[in-house]
Formats: sequence, structure tokens, C-alpha cells
Amino acid sequence: MKKNYYKNSMARRRAKIIQRIAACFKATAGIAIVATMSIIFIFCHDFLTQCDYFRATDLTVEGARRLSFKQALKQAQINEEINVFSINLSTVRKNLLAHPWIAEAEVRRELPNVINIKIDEHQPLAIIDLGRKFLINDHGEIFKEKTASDPDNLPVITGLEFSDINVSGRPGGISFNAVMDVLRLGQKSESIIPNRLIKKIQVDREIGITLYAFDREKLIKLGYNNFPGKYNRLKNVLYYINQQRGFPDFESIDLNNINRIVLNPIRTKSPAMDHKEV
Repeated sequence: MKKNYYKNSMARRRAKIIQRIAACFKATAGIAIVATMSIIFIFCHDFLTQCDYFRATDLTVEGARRLSFKQALKQAQINEEINVFSINLSTVRKNLLAHPWIAEAEVRRELPNVINIKIDEHQPLAIIDLGRKFLINDHGEIFKEKTASDPDNLPVITGLEFSDINVSGRPGGISFNAVMDVLRLGQKSESIIPNRLIKKIQVDREIGITLYAFDREKLIKLGYNNFPGKYNRLKNVLYYINQQRGFPDFESIDLNNINRIVLNPIRTKSPAMDHKEV
């Protein structure tokens, strides 16, 4: 019995040793396979990212108006020497979005040699003066501080504060929303006061919106609310003025009360011509 016990004990030891050797062999083989695969992947990566066949010789930029082709590529930090596989598309997109004029960007690669960039630029709607001047887009969002190279032929908004503006998802105040309503009316092709003819939009929290518009910067007092109705009345008033011979041009018009429009003609020698109601 004692002899069999030792035999069985030795057999178990040998089995354990064999199992350990097999486990070590499997682990070593696994490590070797992983290392081999890593080397293969590194080799393939280096081959693909350095191969001239995949050099980005066809770079396209869509949607750029403010930015030139070269400016867009410079912002993206890519050029025709770069390999399409070496480009991190997410990083290129972030580079583009860092430009103040770019609202959205999309970057795609097409094998073997194409990188396509598509951008949406902010559409400047007006300049807002908050002590410093900023550009707002057609969504009413400030997207950059105004510089000397930016457009000057935009309406300038005065009388607002930072707390009035639509920032970080926070809705704008009543005064700011009124300004946006006027500007959106001015974007319509049939608008009686297109935005290109508005020089300044002055905001007064008590009396509302006053426009300085047309070639001689006529004052148009709109107040608050019902801007479409007031624009229609203004259209009728201007038509009436144009049809009347000898009727002087106006200096200001008050449309606060749509049923009682007050028009101040340009001053002449006779003071009796002032303050006409239409």
C-alpha cells in the first residue's frame, strides 16, 4: 500500500509539472503570437501611412465662402504631402471648428488619395455693440468679436446688454427677441426694409425698437410687437408718399400705434408741414 501511495503521489506531481509546463508554453505561445501580430500591424501601419500611393493628392473643400481654399487647409493642418491614412479625421474636424467663422465641419477620406472637407460658415446677420462690437449669426448667436477685416455693411444693434443675449442655450430677453424678429423680416425678399438698408437698430427698454434706415438714415419707430403689420402699414405709407406730387420726404415715422401713424417730413421753410398724421 505504501509503495502504491508513493507511485500515485509521484504521478500527481508529474501531472502538475506537465500542466505547468503546458500552461507556460501556452502563455509563451500567446505572447509570441501577440508580439508577432503587433509587429505585423506596426509594419502594415507604417507601410500604409508612408506609401506614396495613399498620398492626399486630391483635397477638396466645400462650402467655403469667407475662407479661401488655402486658409481652410491651413486651419485643418493638412496638405497634399500628407498620407490619407495618417490623418485623424476627428482632430482635423476639431481644428476646423476652432476657426471663428466655421459653424460646422465634416471630414471624409476616400481611398486611395482623396480628403474631402465640407464646412458651414456662420452667416453674419448684424453687429451688436455691447461696449465691444461682436458679430451675431442668423440664429442670434454671437460667434466672434468684430475686427477690421469683418463686414461693415451690417445693421448695428445698440442699447442691449450681455444679459439680453441668447448665450449657451439660455433664451434671449424680450428686447433681443424683438430685434431678431425685425432682422428676420428684413431677410425676406419682399421686405419693405431689407437688412441691407438698415444702418442701426436702437433698443429702448421702454419704447422699443427704432430703426435708422434708408439712404438718409430715416428714423422708423416700431416699438414692440406686430412688426409684420407695421411693415405692411409702412409699405402703404411709402406708396402714398411716392404717389403725391410735392409731398416732402419724411425724416421720421412713428409706427408704435398702428392705427395712428405720425410722420415728420423733412424740415422746410414752412413749419406748418411738420407732424403729419396718416
